[in-house]
Amino acid sequence: MITEVLFNSNMHFEHTQWKGELAFWRDELKSFNNRLSELVTRWTDKEVLSQLEHYQNEFIFHGGVIEDLQENIEEHETRIAGQSKTGKNALDVQLTKKHLKCRKDMETQRQIYAELKKDFFRFLTKYM
Repeated sequence: MITEVLFNSNMHFEHTQWKGELAFWRDELKSFNNRLSELVTRWTDKEVLSQLEHYQNEFIFHGGVIEDLQENIEEHETRIAGQSKTGKNALDVQLTKKHLKCRKDMETQRQIYAELKKDFFRFLTKYM
């Protein structure tokens, strides 16, 4: 069995990467919502409007997921900072488990968000 050792500096580095990725997604969602606004003025077909509403709901949902992930990262950063203040880079099993869960959550969200983007771009290609 391989055991992964996570140092505070490495977890902090990964958090920094994740926060940048989340900020990018948040900006993308703003852009996607702008596209939805453009399409609402162009289309009156009920099916198209229904799809627009679907994407709007998805973007709202993903915005909430992004906020939750950001909060988890900040909470984790606070715990790392507290541990670092003690001057020890001790192995904290709970901190490591929390980090691994955050990593898994980010990976899952990456996949879900990528699928949403692909679907939305197909939709845009069809109706823009």
